Amino acid sequence: MKTTTQDEATVSEELAQLSVNNPNLVEMDDPPPPQITSEGIITTDITHKFKAAASTLEPGELIKDGFFTLFESVGSLEIMDPKMDSGCLAPGESLDEEYDVTRPLLPSEVLGIIDQLLCLEMAWHLGYPLSQTLFTNVYIEAMQMPSPTTIQEAHFIRSDDNQGDGAAQNPMFTVLRAYCLGLLKACWYVNERIKSEHYYEEEDFVTNTYHRSLLEDIDRTEIRDEILAARRLLHSIRHEISEEVSQALSLRLELRTAFLRAIELSELRSNPDSLSLPWSQMKAVWAAINKSHHLGKPVPEAFSTKIQRRVASTMPPRPIVHLSFEETFKHFNNLLEDGIEVLKVLNYHDPQSLLNFVLTFQAKKPQPLVYIRTLLQNFLFKDMVILGNLSIRQVLDADLSIVVLPGSRLLDPANDAVEAPYDPRFAMAHQMEVFRQRAAQSYLDIHRAFCQNRCRVRRTLCHSIQDWETVQIDAEDIDQLLAVQLEEQPMSYTTTLTSSSEPALSLPLSSWAYLYKLRLMEWIVQLGFELETYQPDELAGMYWYLSYLAKTRAQHVERIKAFTVSRYNEKRIAGTSKVTKSEEEQHKRSLSYLRVTLIDAAVTWELADGLSCLYTVLHRLKLIPTYPGPYSSDELRYDIRMKPFSTVGLPELPSFETFKNATAQPDTSTADLLTYALRAVEGAKRGFHDGLAVLNEKEAFTVGTHERWVARTKNTLKSVISTSIAIGAVQRALNNNGENNNKECRDDVLHNDLKVEVPKPDKTYHEWWIVPKITVTEKKKAAGGEGV
Repeated sequence: MKTTTQDEATVSEELAQLSVNNPNLVEMDDPPPPQITSEGIITTDITHKFKAAASTLEPGELIKDGFFTLFESVGSLEIMDPKMDSGCLAPGESLDEEYDVTRPLLPSEVLGIIDQLLCLEMAWHLGYPLSQTLFTNVYIEAMQMPSPTTIQEAHFIRSDDNQGDGAAQNPMFTVLRAYCLGLLKACWYVNERIKSEHYYEEEDFVTNTYHRSLLEDIDRTEIRDEILAARRLLHSIRHEISEEVSQALSLRLELRTAFLRAIELSELRSNPDSLSLPWSQMKAVWAAINKSHHLGKPVPEAFSTKIQRRVASTMPPRPIVHLSFEETFKHFNNLLEDGIEVLKVLNYHDPQSLLNFVLTFQAKKPQPLVYIRTLLQNFLFKDMVILGNLSIRQVLDADLSIVVLPGSRLLDPANDAVEAPYDPRFAMAHQMEVFRQRAAQSYLDIHRAFCQNRCRVRRTLCHSIQDWETVQIDAEDIDQLLAVQLEEQPMSYTTTLTSSSEPALSLPLSSWAYLYKLRLMEWIVQLGFELETYQPDELAGMYWYLSYLAKTRAQHVERIKAFTVSRYNEKRIAGTSKVTKSEEEQHKRSLSYLRVTLIDAAVTWELADGLSCLYTVLHRLKLIPTYPGPYSSDELRYDIRMKPFSTVGLPELPSFETFKNATAQPDTSTADLLTYALRAVEGAKRGFHDGLAVLNEKEAFTVGTHERWVARTKNTLKSVISTSIAIGAVQRALNNNGENNNKECRDDVLHNDLKVEVPKPDKTYHEWWIVPKITVTEKKKAAGGEGV
């Protein structure tokens, strides 16, 4: 101990002798320049010249020598550039924010700060990082740093005894603190929910918290108590401040309480009516908040980008995201409506209705925010329990029962109890379990894929195609083994497009996989239209390919239907005792599904065919703009568009020559093409009026989402009618120019008579059906023409 004390004294003596600790010492002269001894080198002291030159530069100004490399230039940009260097200070600027969080706040100022926090919170939900949104607020920063571990530490003003601090006891500080507590805790729950599900950081959301805890260690019950105490305080002082402002502040605190309650209940995944209560409460409160926004007084100095200098980030300084309150109101209102609607997924009816719910819900415009989409994923997949109470096997078997195996012995749960290896039911149970294990993940991935943003949905489906190709191949092998156990005999069948086929087995499992693969292929093409993947001069070809896929799906559904009806008839012929009431209901449900699927495929096929012919005609008339592609060709573009399907065995990918001839149809006259297009569109219209329009939610398999499905169906019907009108306009223009069966149309005249606009997907009735707008020129209108 004595030796240690002596050492410390010696060190202290030496430190005390340093010039920095002795201001009385005379400043030493500048050290002489280094003595460099080398032949051929003459040293010159440029220190004074360099200082003189540097003094002429403004702070932050950069100079570049002609021999400065690009790498060195880019590296130097980060130094003394306010756009890249967060430590760069303007003349007279301080490093840290000088705003005093202890200064008294008026009630209107607290209201203004809270409303600005609402705007920043919504900007965070839209995908901006916390460093540009909520973490730019000095009160949020003061509460979080250093990180509080108890509710008593979560204050703007830290002291040994916050209860005794005069500023902390200010009623307006209490209200603002309670709001910030609820805000940060809600953000922590949202952040954790999103991180626990499938999302894309660079595309959807930024989960980086920059080493801020977001009150992770503080229980939400304590925070809820603080909010309730603040509301009671507001009620007690309502006569001291404006009644309107007091009510406005109370509503904002109520919003935070309801949000925390909604998050808490969403973890239950049951009883959606009860779960929707806090969401409905928030919607009512939000409408009242919007009406009281004008009462707030903005406090812009309470928000600063200087706080970014203290967050743990390698990113350059970014400006604060300014979202207007009007935009915030719209986005928040959509968030609350989607929150109420997403809970309806818990009302499970059948797997096809569940799939349609996901498809139509995610197709909403604007698309639900990432928090709602991850909430949907949580309901669907948490702990591998579907919707909180269904196993994957239950959902998968129910889907197989609807699509290909109604009332089948293959799905009988009693097969699992059979232990005799030579019993056919033992083999059935084993092979079906092998199939379930192989297909379950691919099946669930369809639902998960549609929970992403629309661009990512298409990319994910492109990757899923190969997986479903493998599922189909594996299912064919299992089908062959099951056919032996079932003693199935090959059967001939016919469809509306084919004559009697060669005798074949039903192959139910591979047929199921093939049907889903076809649907995936159609979705990929349709999403290409929605996402503007295709150029206008490619629309004719891509609509032809969509028609080709839909026609293949219709033929396949007819094949499934033929075997389903045959199995049902065999059971009925064998005796009424062979068909139970449950089996009869399953067969009716399966036939209902096959009917609606067949109508949907036929409508898609006919409308796509009509649009393909229409775009081909417009291309012939040189009314569709063709963009120059000096480094591409039609064949290269075809290879790119068909790349997702290049590994698919069935349906066979058409060759480029087949695709080109089927699209251009060089042997068909323009008039005949338009006649065929009009006939196809009329067929699609009949499909809507006689088929889809008369279906109820159970028949359409849209339980829980029927209103959205009907709306999208009506929008497609509007696209059908619009296509019919466009075809009619071109036909009239042809007739007015003397078109007949033996005479080619005068392309140059028609090119001047008609104008074509290819609208953006968001300007159409349905984003999958890009119907061109045909306009007759003024000259023709005067002669009795029409515009579309």
